[in-house]
Amino acid sequence: MSELLRLPARGSAAYRQLVRRRPVTDDIQDQVSGILGAVRDGGDRALLDLTERYDGVRLTTSRVESDAWQLALDRLDRGVRAALTETIRRVDLVHRAQQFHEDAVSVAPGVQVWREWRAFARVGLYVPGGRTVYPSSVAMMAVPARIAGCQEIVLCSPPQRDGQVAPAILAAAALAGVTEVHAVGGAQAIAALAYGTESIRRVDKIVGPGNAYVTAAKLQVVGEVAIDMPAGPSEIVVISDGSANPRWLAADLRAQAEHSPDAIAVLVTTAPADAAVVEDAPEGQILGFQCETIAEAIAFANDFAPEHLTLACTDARRWLSEVTAAGSVFLGPTSPPAAGDYATGANHVLPTGGAARSFGALGVADFGRAIQVQAIDASGIDAIAAVTDVLARVEALPWHARSVRLRSEP
Repeated sequence: MSELLRLPARGSAAYRQLVRRRPVTDDIQDQVSGILGAVRDGGDRALLDLTERYDGVRLTTSRVESDAWQLALDRLDRGVRAALTETIRRVDLVHRAQQFHEDAVSVAPGVQVWREWRAFARVGLYVPGGRTVYPSSVAMMAVPARIAGCQEIVLCSPPQRDGQVAPAILAAAALAGVTEVHAVGGAQAIAALAYGTESIRRVDKIVGPGNAYVTAAKLQVVGEVAIDMPAGPSEIVVISDGSANPRWLAADLRAQAEHSPDAIAVLVTTAPADAAVVEDAPEGQILGFQCETIAEAIAFANDFAPEHLTLACTDARRWLSEVTAAGSVFLGPTSPPAAGDYATGANHVLPTGGAARSFGALGVADFGRAIQVQAIDASGIDAIAAVTDVLARVEALPWHARSVRLRSEP
């Protein structure tokens, strides 16, 4: 039986250990490094060997042809198809509001600066498929990629015991606009997307959640390819003042903990009665802490920087402005995080392991980049030269000044 513990004092060794978790161990890093090197050097042969080793199936090719996607969609349960279709509609609605738009700025007469959007040509989506399958994740990644303008959307997901990608994932791929599917998972899938093999061309960016091996692989291939963020294992912090139904909060904690044995769920409450929330909770995976004030709880949450943060307290909107580090925030006791996993249209690919201090939820901006443009006509040269003459002299770069000033000379 779990119980409420006193939240360790901020700055104490126990507090630092609690907030500075490390989802990827040195042992996993070393194993992943070997896998990445094998695929980089061995291509398809290594990829198929590793798939046999880790997934227990021997494939002749990783590619899943589009007729298999369509067959999976045709055979999909009518209710599941309707739910997936509605999820895609809501994700599309939310993410269309994120499209890039920036007006040109006139910094002086004849001088304009602006940025233009360019989508990545080819992106890789990783969809987990080990303990369970996540067709909802296909929507979360493929829809913003399509809105961004990506022409090639490549999905990798582990083969099941029959050697096939899970039918629900294939059906979601057909619905959401994926253009290519491969039955490959784990660190070897990340390697194939990053380095390329004979049958999988390398991508410009890799996005998606995964276990510690996938997260480690994504972090190790940075430089070869862009990534979205560390995204996995799952985690949640619930802040309570005792005003919410404890059964609801217990369910929210268990919902995130059920993703995997290394998921983390934390309750921080000002109310001793909330001990009921963590009664009979899995020992070590669901933690309960008591503190004096909601402000103290939010300070902890900002230090922890959780993937999911629930403000299950009175006047939750009042406290939102104090939150500085969280992947996705759920306001009030009637906003369960599971809603964001499936049904609000918000993205559920979120930073974990404290990465919410510097990363946000996956969105359209992750599938491209802005190109900066400057336009200077003849009337703007003098305005530019007035600055470059001075700063080029200070920095001892005379040709900087000369290259501008020449344009105003006869």
